[in-house]
Amino acid sequence: MNASRSRGFTLVEMAMVLMIIGLLLGGLVPTISSQMEQQQTRETRKQLDEIQQALVGYAIINGRLPCPANPTIATGQSTAGAEAVTGTACSTVANNAAVGVLPWATLGVNETDAWGNRFTYRVTAIFADEVSTDTFGGSCPSGTTATLSSFALCSSGNLDVQSSASGGTSIAINVPAVVISHGKNGGGAYTQQGTQVTNSSDADEQENSDGSADNNYVSHTPTPNFDDLVIWLSPNTLSNRMVAAGKLP
Repeated sequence: MNASRSRGFTLVEMAMVLMIIGLLLGGLVPTISSQMEQQQTRETRKQLDEIQQALVGYAIINGRLPCPANPTIATGQSTAGAEAVTGTACSTVANNAAVGVLPWATLGVNETDAWGNRFTYRVTAIFADEVSTDTFGGSCPSGTTATLSSFALCSSGNLDVQSSASGGTSIAINVPAVVISHGKNGGGAYTQQGTQVTNSSDADEQENSDGSADNNYVSHTPTPNFDDLVIWLSPNTLSNRMVAAGKLP
């Protein structure tokens, strides 16, 4: 009788221990998941900083910014990650800007963000065409010349970054280039297979993945529906670096 009671009590104890372990593990899972997401965000921000420097370095060496890569070419194909150029200009241009994914092979940077998706890249066309084309933009006076660069000190980008897709405030205007990580949800990003992830239902994220529909982009603190990470090239910083390198004026 006593042995039977002892065995029964042991089973109850085991069940209680297992229940406690389950509760502890259940509490740890969200914490671990949150820590992993924070680490992925930090890693991607570091990548974006490196991309920003790579773009400036490319401009200093080549006198222009690179064109975007074709987003639909799968990893491993011969032209995957290479800037898409037709003649002396970017292959895909709309609203006087070229859109695609970051030309990671041309720049020598990582292909994807920490979530495994490619970076969206948009560049003002006059900042990425060949130096010999002499197209400096409407803000430049007649007779403007820049023999070592595809753009001049008077050239102006045509991409704008705002705090919201509608009714927001301007964060940066007339920037030459924008780079976007589409975050954990990946809405609108291109994968390594060359396919596009289903777009987010969030209006701000849609603004960042609507291709050549317009030249507006959105950047603000993360929300449950918005996790895009956005960087841009300041025209002043780019011009200063080009002047210091002897490419301008």
